Amino acid sequence: MRSAILLLFLLLLPPAAWADSAVQVSGLVFEDRNGNTQRDADEPGIAGAKLSNGREIVRSDASGRYRIAVASGQTLFVIKPPGYRLPLGVDGLPAFWRHHLPAGSAPLRYAGIAPTSLDGARWDVALQVESDSGQAFELLIFGDPQPKSLQDVDYYARDIVDPLTGKHAARLGISLGDIVDDDLSLYPAVKAATVRLGLPWLHVAGNHDLDFDAPDDERSLHSFRAAFGPDTFAWEDSNVSIIGFDNVIYLPGDRSSYIGGLRPDQFEFLAAYLATLPKQRLLILAAHIPFFNTRSERETFRRADRERLFGLLSEFRQVLLLTAHSHVQQHVYHNAASGWQGVPPLHEYNVGTACGGFWGGVKDSEGIPDAMMADGTPNGYARLSLQPDGGYSLHWHTARDAQDSQLALYAPQLLRRGAYPSVGLYANVFMGRSDTPVEFRVGEGEWKSMQRVQRTDPRVLRENLLDDAAMSLRGFDRTPEASPSSHLWRAALPTELASGEHRIEVRADVPWRGSVSAVTHYRLVD
Repeated sequence: MRSAILLLFLLLLPPAAWADSAVQVSGLVFEDRNGNTQRDADEPGIAGAKLSNGREIVRSDASGRYRIAVASGQTLFVIKPPGYRLPLGVDGLPAFWRHHLPAGSAPLRYAGIAPTSLDGARWDVALQVESDSGQAFELLIFGDPQPKSLQDVDYYARDIVDPLTGKHAARLGISLGDIVDDDLSLYPAVKAATVRLGLPWLHVAGNHDLDFDAPDDERSLHSFRAAFGPDTFAWEDSNVSIIGFDNVIYLPGDRSSYIGGLRPDQFEFLAAYLATLPKQRLLILAAHIPFFNTRSERETFRRADRERLFGLLSEFRQVLLLTAHSHVQQHVYHNAASGWQGVPPLHEYNVGTACGGFWGGVKDSEGIPDAMMADGTPNGYARLSLQPDGGYSLHWHTARDAQDSQLALYAPQLLRRGAYPSVGLYANVFMGRSDTPVEFRVGEGEWKSMQRVQRTDPRVLRENLLDDAAMSLRGFDRTPEASPSSHLWRAALPTELASGEHRIEVRADVPWRGSVSAVTHYRLVD
C-alpha cells in the first residue's frame, strides 16, 4: 500500500520534482571478450558509450564508467555503439535496458511492469566487438505482424519467419508496431517465432499494443515495455543511426482512442541524441503511425508534432522515415507543405504489413490465408540495404514467393474482336512511385506507356465480390474492402487484332531494383 501511495505521489509531481525524486544509477560499459557478460580482469572499459533514461543522454568516461539519474517509470538503456554488439536475453532479444518502477504497474489485464527498483543498483553493460561493422548493412523490416490468436502466430511463423530462416544476409531486424492485435498475452509466442531468424530484433509499439485499461497515455505501454523494453530507443552502426519511437498518443475515453504524435520526453531525447551525431549521417526513424495524414476528414498525426519533429531533423542530409499501420504500401515525399524545411524531399516509406489484410482471405494448399492488402499488395516484408557511403535501397518481398514477384496483373479473359477498346489491363507495381515508368505490349508489338491511376485494384474487388456472393465463409476473415492504390497503372487492351489468344507483357522500372516484368493473356473472339 505504501509503495502504491508513493507511486501516485510521484505521478502527480511536476517534471522538475521528478528529477529530484530520481535515483542515481552507475556502472561500467566494457568489452566482454569471452562473452560471459561479466567483467574479467583483462576486459577494458569502453569510452564514449551513450546511455539514456529516455530524456537525457550521458556518455561513459575514459575508463568506461557512467552515472545517470533515473526517475520512477523511466527505463535506462544503452545505445548500441558502432563496432559492438549487445548480449541477448533469455528471450533471444537484445538485452539493452533496465526498468525503474519500484511499485510496479497499477493493476492491468496484461500485468504490465513488475516492481523493479534501480535504487542502489549497479548496471554493467557488456559489449562484444562486432567483426562485420562498417560493411554493407541489411535490415529486415516487418510491418504489423498483428496476430489475434495462436493460429495467426502460426501463420506468421510459417508464412514470414520460416522461409527467411537461414536464408538472409541481414544484421538487424525491426517490427514496426502492432506486434499483436490487442491480445498482449501473445507476445511470448510472437517473440519465440521471430528470434528463430537468429538476429538482434527491435520492436516499436503500435496502437494494438496498448494497455487499454491504463488510465492515461503515460502508462498505456507498460505491458509492451515489460516485454520489449523502452518505447523510445536508438541503435547505431558505422554508417547509420536508427531511432525507434512510440508515436501513438492514447486518448482514453475518446471515440478514436488514439492519435499519432510524440510526447515532450521524446522530443527531449531526440534533441539530446541528435546533438551527438554528425549531420551527414544517415538517420532512420522507425515508428508505427504514418507521419502524413491518412484520413481526409480528420487529423491522424498531430501537425504541430510533425513540424517540431521535422525541425529537429532538418539539418541532417539523409533522413528516412519507416512507418506501417495503414495495411497498404506507399512512398510519401514530404516538402514544405507538410512541414519539411530540410533538403527536399524527405522520404517516408509506409511499409506493407506482414499480416497483410489482417491474416484474412482464402487459405492456400498449406492452410495459410491469402492475406492480400486493401491496395492489392501481397503480404510480406521489406529489406533495407545500406551502403558504406550512407546510400540505401529498399525492396519488398512477397511472403513465400519463390519468383520474388514485383508486380501483379489483371486482365479480362475474353473480349469481342472489334469491340470499342475500353476494357482495361491493370498492373499493380508493389514498390511503384509516381515517377515509375510502366509499359505494356501485346505479342511482339510496340511497347506503350500505361497510365497511373488512383483506383481500386480489380484483384481485390474480385475477392470482395466473391466474399459477398458466398453462402458460407470463404476464410476466417474476409479480404479487406478494396481501397485506392497509389501504385496502380492502366491501359486499354486492343481489340483489332486477330482472333485467338494474345500474350500481354508488362514491364516496369522499379526504384532500386531496375526492370521487372510479368506476363498474362487474353483472347479475342468473333
